[in-house]
Amino acid sequence: MVDSQDVHQSEQYQVAAFYCFTALQEELIISLLEALPNHAEEVQVRGTVLLATEGINGTICGPSNGVSSLLEVLNGALSSKILEVKFSSTSKQAFRRFKARKKCEIVTMGVTGIDPVKLAGDYVAPTHWNSLVSDPETLVIDTRNEYEISIGTFEGALNPHIDTFRDFPAWVDQNLPQIVKEKKSRRIAMFCTGGIRCEKATSYLLKAGFNDIHHLQGGILKYLEEVPEEESLWNGECFVFDKRVALNHKLLPGVHRLCHACGMPLNPEDRQTSSYVRGVQCLHCEDRYTDKDRERFAERQRQIDERMKKNLDSISGNS
Repeated sequence: MVDSQDVHQSEQYQVAAFYCFTALQEELIISLLEALPNHAEEVQVRGTVLLATEGINGTICGPSNGVSSLLEVLNGALSSKILEVKFSSTSKQAFRRFKARKKCEIVTMGVTGIDPVKLAGDYVAPTHWNSLVSDPETLVIDTRNEYEISIGTFEGALNPHIDTFRDFPAWVDQNLPQIVKEKKSRRIAMFCTGGIRCEKATSYLLKAGFNDIHHLQGGILKYLEEVPEEESLWNGECFVFDKRVALNHKLLPGVHRLCHACGMPLNPEDRQTSSYVRGVQCLHCEDRYTDKDRERFAERQRQIDERMKKNLDSISGNS
C-alpha cells in the first residue's frame, strides 16, 4: 500500500509570487489575457495574474519548469523592467484553477493619481532591513490588513488596523502626521507580503508630503527567504492568499488554517474553542450567520470530506 502522505510529500510544486509596476498598453493587456490561459494549461500552472495599465501582479503554482515558462512570457511582455519574484514550494497545488484578469489597479488603493512608476520610495534590501528598522528614528508601518497582522509581523511595527488596503489612505490622512510628530520619526519604512502594497503606499505618502520613505524590497516573503531565522526580526507566520494560508520562516505551510465560513486564519488554539465547527463557524463568525447559512456550510463540508476520502482511497488502493 502507498502511504498518501508520502505521495503528497513527493509531489513538489513551485509557487511564484510576483509583481511589477510598469506602464502597459491596452493592446498588450488584451493580448496577454488571450494567451496566458492556454499557456498556463499547457505547462500545468494554476493561479491568478492581474493586469492593469499600471502593471502586473500575481501568484502562480505548478511544476518549476511550467512556472519558469509562464514567468518568461510575462517578463517578455515588459519593455524595460522585470518582475519582482518570490519563490516558495508546497507539496500540494496551491490553487484550484488559472485566472487572468484585467483590473483598474493591480493592487486596489482606490485613489486616483497614484503612480509608483513615476514616484515611489527607496527600496530596502532584506539584508539591510534589520539595521534600518532597529533605528529608533525609523517609524515602521505594516501596510497589510488586520487579520494578516494578527498572525505575524515585525517587532515594533505599527498596525494601522485596516480591513482592506483601500482603508490605508484614510488612515494616513487621519493619523500619520500626528504619529510622526509624537514619535519624532526621521524616516518611514513600510512592508507587506510581497512588496506591492508597501511600494504603492510609498507613492501615496510621498505625494501627501512625507519625506524619507522606504519599503522592503520583495516584502516579507523575500525577507524570510534571505535572512537567517536566527537573525530575523519577524514574529509569527506570514499570511498568503492561497490554499497554504500561512508560511513559516522556512517558507513552508504553517499551523494556520482558514475558517471556510468567514475566511479568517485560525491557529490550533482557535480550532480547539467550543465555537469552532470545521467548515461551519469559528470564534470570529459564530454570531454572523443564520442557522440556514450554517446548514449550507455543513453540507458543503460534508461534500468536501467525501471527495477527500475518495481521493485518499484511490491513492492508497482501497477503492
